[in-house]
Amino acid sequence: MDDKKLIERIANGEKIQAGEEISSGYRAELMRLMVVFVDSELAGAAGFAEQINEGPGLRERQVAAQIVADKFDHAEKVLTLLKEFGIDNRLYIASHAWEARLSRYLDLGNRRVGGDKRLNVFHYPLQGWTDALVMNALMAAASGIQLKELRNASYAPLADAMREIAEGESRHAELGERGLQDLIDRNGTDAAQVAVEYWYPKVAATFGRADSQHNDRFRAYGLITKTNDQRLNEWEGLVNDVLTRLGLNVPEVA
Repeated sequence: MDDKKLIERIANGEKIQAGEEISSGYRAELMRLMVVFVDSELAGAAGFAEQINEGPGLRERQVAAQIVADKFDHAEKVLTLLKEFGIDNRLYIASHAWEARLSRYLDLGNRRVGGDKRLNVFHYPLQGWTDALVMNALMAAASGIQLKELRNASYAPLADAMREIAEGESRHAELGERGLQDLIDRNGTDAAQVAVEYWYPKVAATFGRADSQHNDRFRAYGLITKTNDQRLNEWEGLVNDVLTRLGLNVPEVA
């Protein structure tokens, strides 16, 4: 299909259905969006799984295990959609070392690194239970904002899948805040504050550059509606309120 005609259809509120002829540009951006999501879920699950036995009690370990299971389930839902584009699920999962991490002391910013398409925040290793809780709370809030838009994506199968996935990520955000509150009640804010200082700018970087061409194309194709800066500002407002409720300071990000 001609790219201009496809964009006109989307601008008129039409949804693209599975099996329809689509332009090469739309196909490329749609696949990129889905692959980034799948890779981030798989890498996030692999990293958080290593922290399950760090939980201070059985309940905490159960919650952590459920979050990991949810992430695998979310990845599977979108991987299933990618079958139409020639992706073999089993080969895909085996194609990367999802548990692999880089140095914690690198500053990757928005640079894409590695062989898979995970968000850069999932290249940094977790360091213990408090660190994992803080990262999960901050990232769950970011995911909630990003996935909320995808519930209305122009590709109907993705929009349908994201409605259920967004509900799951919302639960993760609630569990993350509750877990952090319990930890702070027991141990105070010092360790949590250190983790916030580390993870806050790295999660903020997941929203991408203000001048992102991919964001421009995503919006042109109706896959998302907001600029990176708009989504970042929404996250900052949400997560800053959470940190304040928990008695934690909001870091200054350059």
